[in-house]
Amino acid sequence: MMKAAIATLLLALGASTAMAQMSPVGLWRNVDDKTGEVKAEIRIADSGGALAGRIEKTLGKDSKPDATCDECTDDRKGKPMVGLDIIRGGKKAEGKDVWEGGRILDPENGKEYRASFTPIDGGQKLEVRGYLGPFWRTQTWTRAN
Repeated sequence: MMKAAIATLLLALGASTAMAQMSPVGLWRNVDDKTGEVKAEIRIADSGGALAGRIEKTLGKDSKPDATCDECTDDRKGKPMVGLDIIRGGKKAEGKDVWEGGRILDPENGKEYRASFTPIDGGQKLEVRGYLGPFWRTQTWTRAN
């Protein structure tokens, strides 16, 4: 009886961990589209049912610890890159493993795009798609933790 209870508990714990991984929430590494170099770690959190993401660490070989978002045109202009909010909003679509309706900032050019976030490969990767009108660009981020 005790073995069955422990096995059930372990199975439930494993299932809840797997479910948590099929979410954009966590620490991610993004990669430069042109060079393939890891650029930053981005922490995505759930903020009242919507996504919020900020740069936790810059990792590029040319990154400067005191860099600011000089290209930003909104409340983020001149703010340090580390700690910069780059994801705002995005809620889980009903019946799908995709978070839609959010916005993502490209701090290199200061542009903000409509965005969707889709966990893939068992939640170990995240497809981040930014939209500008009918055009889009997709990056695949890798889970860092």
